[in-house]
Amino acid sequence: MSHTLFPLRRARLQRSTLAVPASNPTMITKAAESDADVVFLDLEDAVAPGDKPQARKNAVEALNDIDWRGLGKTVSVRINGLDTHYMYRDVVDIMEQAGDRVDMLLVPKVGVPGDLYMVEALVNQIEQGCGLTTRVGIEALIETALGMANLEAIAQSGGRLEALHFGVADFAASMRARTTNIGGLNPHYPGDQWHAAISRMVTACRAYGLRALDGPFGDFSDPEGYKEGARRAAALGCEGKWAIHPSQIAMANEVFSPPEAEVTKARRIIEELRKAEAMGKGAASLDGRMIDAASEKMANNILVLADAIEARG
Repeated sequence: MSHTLFPLRRARLQRSTLAVPASNPTMITKAAESDADVVFLDLEDAVAPGDKPQARKNAVEALNDIDWRGLGKTVSVRINGLDTHYMYRDVVDIMEQAGDRVDMLLVPKVGVPGDLYMVEALVNQIEQGCGLTTRVGIEALIETALGMANLEAIAQSGGRLEALHFGVADFAASMRARTTNIGGLNPHYPGDQWHAAISRMVTACRAYGLRALDGPFGDFSDPEGYKEGARRAAALGCEGKWAIHPSQIAMANEVFSPPEAEVTKARRIIEELRKAEAMGKGAASLDGRMIDAASEKMANNILVLADAIEARG
């Protein structure tokens, strides 16, 4: 193991991340009552330009009026991009009027570390100026060619950065990829078109202590397609996926939760390794297979997640 280590910056249960347009108060109320681990109130793509000021007000009101933490929810706000004139007012209004009620800000289309520096500088000053006690985290959406080209530098930036999300639709557009699918398989591509991009993002996250999340699956009438996409993301190391429709929440929670059989086996691995350790051995055998220190790390990953799910209730 290298002497250089980057511990996980912030652990959060984030199997499902429900996207909700802040322009729709009814949908916000329903989202708070859903089974999603995380809800993000969207001020960006899901909101028409003329509706953005009202959506911002709706988000502030929802943050203050709904007991998100009492409902077991982590709540985030997706601000507008730094290339728009909406972004600064998003950060100022959300932080000044509801800074102690929001958990994270989701920054779209991050291209360079300086994008996050700008948001973090604003958040720092508002927290200090308003005497806020909740430390708001930052999530970054990797959804442009520029963001992917600067991925490792972005992953190392800022003290508030907690997670990276892969935004497949805008990334496809940025890459001029010949597809109109949002998260689905491309019939003209032999395999998963986004395997390399997601794998690179997950590697950067694990190297620098961030959570790794997969983004949307556009066809909410195709549950099997959603689950297959979630399974591919989970196999690559993602710990959760977006839900753009309430029907996708349960599927995300299912795919990114370890089955009871896996939890039981993980506990057995730890138990057998403890026995071997007491006998002065560094490895053991379980069900006819060798297990060692690497097996223990994988088992602990499962148990940490299982404990977090149990704690959520």
